[in-house]
Amino acid sequence: MTATVTTARTGRTEDGQGPDGGRTRRRLPRVPDRIRRGGLPYLLLLPAVVLELLVHLIPMVIGIVMSFRQLTQFYISNWGEAPWTGLENFRVAVDFDAPIGQALLHSFFVTCVFTVCSVALCWLFGVSAAILLQENFRGRGVLRAVFLVPYALPVYAAVITWAFMFQRDNGLINHVLYDQLGLSGPPAFWLIGDNSFYALIVVAVWKSWPFAFLIVMAGLQNIPRELYEAASIDGAGIWQQIRRITLPSLRPVNQVLVLVLFLWTFNDFNTPYVLFGKSAPEAADLISIHIYQSSFVTWNFGSGSAMSVLLLLFLLLVTAVYLLLTTRGRKGSDV
Repeated sequence: MTATVTTARTGRTEDGQGPDGGRTRRRLPRVPDRIRRGGLPYLLLLPAVVLELLVHLIPMVIGIVMSFRQLTQFYISNWGEAPWTGLENFRVAVDFDAPIGQALLHSFFVTCVFTVCSVALCWLFGVSAAILLQENFRGRGVLRAVFLVPYALPVYAAVITWAFMFQRDNGLINHVLYDQLGLSGPPAFWLIGDNSFYALIVVAVWKSWPFAFLIVMAGLQNIPRELYEAASIDGAGIWQQIRRITLPSLRPVNQVLVLVLFLWTFNDFNTPYVLFGKSAPEAADLISIHIYQSSFVTWNFGSGSAMSVLLLLFLLLVTAVYLLLTTRGRKGSDV
C-alpha cells in the first residue's frame, strides 16, 4: 500500500493507491509559518546562549557555591570536600570592625571615588570632542582616527607603556614636568603612595574616553541639522544650542553610556593589575584587585567568592535603581 505524504513546508500531496485500489489523498498537518519564522531567531541565538552559559553563567554559579564553603589551599585539589560554612564568609567580609572588613570597606570607597571621577571625565571628554568634531574643517577625519587610537590599542600594551612613562627616574612624565617645564621639587613617585590614585585615573580615562566619544558621535548623527539652523536664526549661541538641543537630544544615549562606563570602570581589573602588579598601593586599592588578592594571594577562595557575590549584588542594585530612575524620568519628560 502506498500513500501520499505531504511536506510540512509546501503542503503538497501525492496520489497513492488505497486498499481497494482507489485513489486516495493524504495531507500531513502543516506547521504554521509563524512558528517557523519565530523559531529562527532562537536558533541563531543558540550559539551565543551556549557560550554565555559556559563563559559567564556556569562560573558565576560555581563562584556563588564557593562563597558558602571554607575553600582554602588545603581543599584546592578537591574543592567539593571543603566544609560548608553558610554565611560565615559574608559575615567576615561585612564585619567592618575587623581588619578584613575594614580593608574591604576602604577598597569599596576608593573604587567609588575612582569610578565617579573616571566616568565623569570620560563623559566630559567624549561629549566635548564629539561636539567639536561635528563641524566641517580640514583634518577632522585625522583627528577622529587619532582620538580612537587608545580604544583600539590592546589594554595590556597601553597600560605597560603608561607604567614605563610613570617611572620616577627615567619616565617621560617626570622628564616633562621637572626637566622640561622646570617644576620645583624632586621627581614624584607616581606608582606608589597617594600619587598612584591620580596615575590610575589618568590611565583609566585615557583608555576609556574614546568609547564615550564614539557613542556620542553616533548619537549626534540622529539630531536634525534643521534644529541648529533654526536656533541660529533665532539668535541662539553655541552654548545655548548645546544646552537646549544637543544635551536633551542625547539624553537616551547618555543614560546608556553612563551605565556602561560605570559597570566597566567599577569592575576594571586589567588596568590596576598591569599598572601596579599583584599588590596595589593603598590609595589605588580597587575592589577588583582587592578580591584578587583575597582569593589568589592569600588562597582563601571562599572569602574572595563571598566578596565577589557582594560586589555582584551591589552592581545589580545600582543598575536596577538607575534604570528605574531613568525610565521614570523619561516617562515624565514624555508626558
